[in-house]
Amino acid sequence: MTTVANIKILPIPKIQDVRGNLSVIEGDVIPFAMKRVYYLYDVPSGAERGGHSHKVQQEFLVALSGSFTVVLTDGKDKISVTLNKPNEGLWIPNGIWRELENFSSGSVCLVIASDIFEEADYIRDYNEFLLSKN
Repeated sequence: MTTVANIKILPIPKIQDVRGNLSVIEGDVIPFAMKRVYYLYDVPSGAERGGHSHKVQQEFLVALSGSFTVVLTDGKDKISVTLNKPNEGLWIPNGIWRELENFSSGSVCLVIASDIFEEADYIRDYNEFLLSKN
């Protein structure tokens, strides 16, 4: 069973140069094959994103710019992770409820997903999520 203990901050290689830094996500940087990439931006002050879990899909979140907080629970334990470095990302395995909040002005959240969008993979009701964990 997936728990918040399975969640990990993973480093993204950073190539430093006097002209600026370059980071690359390829190969085995993340523990799954990428099938979809999307990003959240222009999130209004005080707004929240997420509020769901995935049955199968895994995700890797990166704060490309600014910062935001990811609140994660397995139905029993809860943790909060603030992302604010473009050279590290948060791996969220399936079976974890996530909420994104506290977006700073100008923040950009990159999401790399293990699968294409499939509505049937989402659990959008927290009580249904809790039932799925039993």
